[in-house]
Amino acid sequence: MTCIFCSPDKPITAENKSAIAFYDGFPVSEGHMLIVPRKHVESLFELSADEQADVWCLATAMRDHLNKALSPAGFNIGLNDGAAAGQTIMHAHVHLIPRYDNDCADPRGGVRWVIPEKAKYWK
Repeated sequence: MTCIFCSPDKPITAENKSAIAFYDGFPVSEGHMLIVPRKHVESLFELSADEQADVWCLATAMRDHLNKALSPAGFNIGLNDGAAAGQTIMHAHVHLIPRYDNDCADPRGGVRWVIPEKAKYWK
Protein backbone atom coordinates (compact mmCIF):
# COMPACT_ATOMS: atom_id res chain seq x y z
CA MET A 1 0.00 0.00 0.00
CA THR A 2 1.33 3.43 -0.95
CA CYS A 3 1.50 6.07 1.77
CA ILE A 4 -0.45 9.17 0.74
CA PHE A 5 2.08 11.38 2.54
CA CYS A 6 5.11 9.76 0.88
CA SER A 7 3.53 10.58 -2.50
CA PRO A 8 1.10 13.43 -1.81
CA ASP A 9 -1.48 14.28 -4.45
CA LYS A 10 -1.68 17.87 -3.20
CA PRO A 11 0.64 20.60 -4.46
CA ILE A 12 3.55 21.15 -2.10
CA THR A 13 3.37 24.70 -0.76
CA ALA A 14 6.84 24.75 0.83
CA GLU A 15 9.63 22.37 1.71
CA ASN A 16 13.01 22.04 3.31
CA LYS A 17 15.58 19.26 3.63
CA SER A 18 13.47 17.12 5.97
CA ALA A 19 9.83 18.15 5.50
CA ILE A 20 7.12 19.26 3.11
CA ALA A 21 4.01 21.38 3.69
CA PHE A 22 0.69 21.29 1.86
CA TYR A 23 -2.94 22.16 2.47
CA ASP A 24 -5.03 19.52 4.23
CA GLY A 25 -7.49 17.69 1.98
CA PHE A 26 -10.14 17.78 4.72
CA PRO A 27 -9.55 21.19 6.34
CA VAL A 28 -10.93 22.07 9.75
CA SER A 29 -10.66 25.75 8.81
CA GLU A 30 -9.53 27.88 5.89
CA GLY A 31 -5.78 27.48 5.48
CA HIS A 32 -5.42 24.21 7.47
CA MET A 33 -1.99 22.84 6.53
CA LEU A 34 -0.01 19.69 7.16
CA ILE A 35 3.71 19.64 7.83
CA VAL A 36 4.99 16.17 6.91
CA PRO A 37 8.48 14.73 7.37
CA ARG A 38 9.99 13.34 4.21
CA LYS A 39 11.11 10.23 6.09
CA HIS A 40 8.30 7.71 6.54
CA VAL A 41 7.95 7.31 10.30
CA GLU A 42 4.79 6.83 12.33
CA SER A 43 5.84 9.17 15.13
CA LEU A 44 7.54 12.53 15.01
CA PHE A 45 9.66 11.24 17.89
CA GLU A 46 11.31 8.67 15.59
CA LEU A 47 13.04 11.51 13.73
CA SER A 48 16.47 12.82 14.63
CA ALA A 49 16.71 16.11 16.48
CA ASP A 50 17.77 17.85 13.23
CA GLU A 51 14.81 16.38 11.31
CA GLN A 52 12.41 17.43 14.08
CA ALA A 53 13.90 20.93 13.99
CA ASP A 54 13.32 21.08 10.23
CA VAL A 55 9.67 20.08 10.74
CA TRP A 56 9.15 22.86 13.28
CA CYS A 57 11.07 25.41 11.17
CA LEU A 58 8.74 24.66 8.26
CA ALA A 59 5.71 24.88 10.59
CA THR A 60 6.93 28.32 11.68
CA ALA A 61 7.40 29.46 8.08
CA MET A 62 3.90 28.24 7.17
CA ARG A 63 2.42 30.01 10.21
CA ASP A 64 4.05 33.22 8.98
CA HIS A 65 2.69 32.55 5.47
CA LEU A 66 -0.85 31.99 6.78
CA ASN A 67 -0.68 35.07 9.01
CA LYS A 68 0.14 37.20 5.97
CA ALA A 69 -2.30 35.49 3.61
CA LEU A 70 -5.33 35.00 5.85
CA SER A 71 -4.83 37.03 9.06
CA PRO A 72 -6.23 34.41 11.44
CA ALA A 73 -6.76 35.35 15.09
CA GLY A 74 -4.80 32.31 16.35
CA PHE A 75 -3.70 28.75 15.62
CA ASN A 76 -4.13 25.23 16.92
CA ILE A 77 -0.96 23.26 16.26
CA GLY A 78 -0.79 19.58 17.04
CA LEU A 79 -0.23 16.01 16.09
CA ASN A 80 -1.91 12.71 16.75
CA ASP A 81 0.83 10.31 17.88
CA GLY A 82 -0.50 6.76 17.66
CA ALA A 83 -3.87 5.18 16.99
CA ALA A 84 -5.02 5.73 20.59
CA ALA A 85 -4.44 9.46 20.06
CA GLY A 86 -6.53 9.45 16.89
CA GLN A 87 -3.80 9.06 14.27
CA THR A 88 -5.37 7.60 11.13
CA ILE A 89 -2.51 8.04 8.64
CA MET A 90 0.53 6.28 10.04
CA HIS A 91 3.02 8.77 8.68
CA ALA A 92 3.91 11.47 11.21
CA HIS A 93 2.47 14.90 10.47
CA VAL A 94 1.75 18.18 12.22
CA HIS A 95 -1.57 19.98 11.81
CA LEU A 96 -1.35 23.77 11.52
CA ILE A 97 -4.94 24.99 11.93
CA PRO A 98 -5.72 28.69 11.62
CA ARG A 99 -8.43 29.89 13.99
CA TYR A 100 -10.72 32.83 13.41
CA ASP A 101 -12.73 35.01 15.76
CA ASN A 102 -16.17 33.49 16.30
CA ASP A 103 -15.40 30.26 14.39
CA CYS A 104 -16.93 28.41 17.35
CA ALA A 105 -19.00 29.42 20.34
CA ASP A 106 -16.25 29.05 22.97
CA PRO A 107 -12.70 28.16 21.90
CA ARG A 108 -11.35 27.97 25.48
CA GLY A 109 -9.61 24.69 26.18
CA GLY A 110 -8.42 24.29 22.58
CA VAL A 111 -6.91 20.86 22.02
CA ARG A 112 -8.08 19.71 25.46
CA TRP A 113 -11.45 19.02 23.81
CA VAL A 114 -10.15 15.72 22.40
CA ILE A 115 -11.61 14.30 25.64
CA PRO A 116 -14.66 16.54 26.13
CA GLU A 117 -15.45 15.57 29.74
CA LYS A 118 -11.94 16.71 30.76
CA ALA A 119 -11.73 19.83 28.62
CA LYS A 120 -13.49 22.41 30.73
CA TYR A 121 -11.08 23.01 33.61
CA TRP A 122 -12.10 26.61 34.33
CA LYS A 123 -15.03 27.73 36.48
